[in-house]
Amino acid sequence: MSEFDFDLFVIGGGSGGVRAARLAAGLGKKVAIAEEFRFGGTCVIRGCVPKKLFVYASQFSEHFEDARGYGWSVGESSFDWPTLVANKDREIDRLEGLYRRGLENAGAEMIASRAELTGPNSVLIKATGQVVTARHILIAVGGRPNPHAALPGHELCISSNEAFHLEELPKAILIAGGGYIAVEFANIFHGLGVDTTLIYRGKEILSRFDQDMRRGLHAAMEEKGIRILCHEVFEKIERGADGRLLAHTSGGKALVADQVMLALGRDPNTEGLGLEAAGVKTGHKGEILIDEYSRTNVESIYAVGDVTDRVQLTPVAIHEAMCLIDTLYHDRPTSPDHDLIATAVFSQPEIGTVGLSEDEASKSHDELEIYRAEFRPMKATLSGRSEKTIMKIVVNAADRKVIGVHILGHEAGELAQILGIVLKAGCTKDDFDRTMAVHPTASEELVTMYNPSYRVKGGERV
Repeated sequence: MSEFDFDLFVIGGGSGGVRAARLAAGLGKKVAIAEEFRFGGTCVIRGCVPKKLFVYASQFSEHFEDARGYGWSVGESSFDWPTLVANKDREIDRLEGLYRRGLENAGAEMIASRAELTGPNSVLIKATGQVVTARHILIAVGGRPNPHAALPGHELCISSNEAFHLEELPKAILIAGGGYIAVEFANIFHGLGVDTTLIYRGKEILSRFDQDMRRGLHAAMEEKGIRILCHEVFEKIERGADGRLLAHTSGGKALVADQVMLALGRDPNTEGLGLEAAGVKTGHKGEILIDEYSRTNVESIYAVGDVTDRVQLTPVAIHEAMCLIDTLYHDRPTSPDHDLIATAVFSQPEIGTVGLSEDEASKSHDELEIYRAEFRPMKATLSGRSEKTIMKIVVNAADRKVIGVHILGHEAGELAQILGIVLKAGCTKDDFDRTMAVHPTASEELVTMYNPSYRVKGGERV
């Protein structure tokens, strides 16, 4: 008889936690997983999945306009926010059901409760007051929106969590932040007919992306009618006599809106988790510190996903969970591979990217070849839309290895996934050049840019 109640106890029912629990239970291990809200976590319940559904909804206004250029007579159209929210909720319910069935079929015990550590091998189930023990404990509680509590009036604002459940669509919204969440929601709300303003303290939106992508998207968003204020922040939010919100900015502006959304980053969700009781060390943001195998300083406790503040992406959390199962139960110590992670911003147009930006590459490589194309996509020729697609390839001049590819345009996220494989395989620019184009497509530009647009040497264009 085991000295522990469980072989593995997982705290957090998001993508990483569920994957670890399901795989471990499928191997015959005795597994419990505790979730205080809903199984599926941020991504499925209030993150990427509902967001992508909202992105689709917000694109139809442009699709209706574009149809006329292709001979379609589109009748009067209207949008109903409650219908979108209700249909989205049904899909989220369906997906949560799939997560639950996967755990149930694998034999994992699901516990609908908050769980907190009480020691290196013990967990308190808050709903019942019961303390259970486990040989190994996995913390996969993810992150939460930073409430920006220092901002006077922050309690009047919403985060991305609440944006999915608004009772009515606002006529005007102010969004603080310049990361992908802020940018994506600015495009969503604008596409649904909301007067949208984005305010960001930095020089340019999307600080970690390639400059051409950032500037190109900024221009496209402003051309659509989204107001972007850089080098500014909110200093105070208050409710006016008419019930609307008044936001005062560092630039002396007083902006009026029905909703103010704060998208100012996410923090590891470790508060009140009992980490001190178990002796688990954390960093300055509250992130759980782990080694290369996702193990904390406490031998029996591991952590994966956003709670570690490594790479805040759902597929990364799943990958880390799978590596953990290899380490614990397959006698294959496996360290997660965080190199060359393809990612997308589901803005309008989208950004798809993998590898180093030009600025990053110039700091670590002596000489670069930059291949860049900017063009009007074929679809826009008859629709009359003035949008542009930008494609950029960053090449290490010394060995011709492609070290970064960046795309701004329709379906850029889909292209990024394929390009992730290409860069992971170590392809060179010569491999790109030898590849036959698929015509007519936008992506053929990736294999027909034969001559560098410019070179970068010592951080300077030459």
